[in-house]
Amino acid sequence: MTDAVSRPTLEAVAARAGVSRATVSRVVNGGDGVRENLAGRVRQAVEELGYVPNQAARSLVTKRHDAVAVVIAEPEARVFADPFFALQLRGIGKELAAHDNQLVLLLTEGRGDHERVARYLAGGHVDGALVFSLHLDDPLPALIRRAGVRTVFGGRPDWSDGTGETGGAVYVDSDNRGGARTAVRHLVSLGRTRIAHITGALDQTSAVDRLDGYRDVVGGADPRLVVESDFTPAGGERAMRGLLDRCPDVDAVFAANDLTALGALRVLRERGRRVPEDVAVIGFDDMVPVAEQTDPPLTTVRQDIEGMGRVMVRLLLHGTAEAVPAERSDGDGEVPGVVLPTTLIRRASA
Repeated sequence: MTDAVSRPTLEAVAARAGVSRATVSRVVNGGDGVRENLAGRVRQAVEELGYVPNQAARSLVTKRHDAVAVVIAEPEARVFADPFFALQLRGIGKELAAHDNQLVLLLTEGRGDHERVARYLAGGHVDGALVFSLHLDDPLPALIRRAGVRTVFGGRPDWSDGTGETGGAVYVDSDNRGGARTAVRHLVSLGRTRIAHITGALDQTSAVDRLDGYRDVVGGADPRLVVESDFTPAGGERAMRGLLDRCPDVDAVFAANDLTALGALRVLRERGRRVPEDVAVIGFDDMVPVAEQTDPPLTTVRQDIEGMGRVMVRLLLHGTAEAVPAERSDGDGEVPGVVLPTTLIRRASA
């Protein structure tokens, strides 16, 4: 009985092409020193036989695994419920596929997972790591550094490795502070005077930067108008209820992300507040499935979430300013950080 799952071997390709096994190995592993006519015969034989190189054997030759770990420092329930992560993973996946690389997804449900992830990265299974959604006291950066794995971080770093230094971490971020300023200035231009801010989790730099942007515009605002939340719809609901109880005269809300704004809109509707007539609302992200389906459609700050994922991959694989458009890089040569621009998208909520 014929083995239906048998695969063509390197020897079979060599026999079909009329060359040595060593010649086939050099061609399929991207080596030099093979005349073009022989390389063409090998490539034709590979296509005719449907030969797929053995990745383990190939890695021994090339010292590459053609795989990149994507580490998200959030529990599984959060990752698969928040469309932000889906958009970023889509950008990462597309860019890795364009470079014939595989994505290996690693999640950290709790602190016990950090050592597991660090051991995997140190084990030489991947060529690098993309790490995002870190929290300020997260041990992952120090563990990853000790693992000796090339890494690009999603988000502005604000952690140390125990020495008080960030070690020139390479990162990709959006202009969170500038985007927040634009949003709050727009609310001011509408004549709003009691502008509240529902923050994200303040152990993440994106939330801190957006809060700073809010304060840049309304630095002397009533401190009761700032409520810490957690980037979720439920958190937005809780924060909005607290705001209305403490400050019933609030006439505008800048929410740290679209999901938070979604929760705030639900509570405003429950309390009989008209949007935008009574309370104007602005979010952050411009996740279209959320922003265009809210009632009313959400004015928000757009960041290129998918593009951030693509740039992270380019920096990991290429490591220089050539990996990104020149106007988005902070300098020439090695790029410690890339900050992508944000844009206010006006819809009916403000």
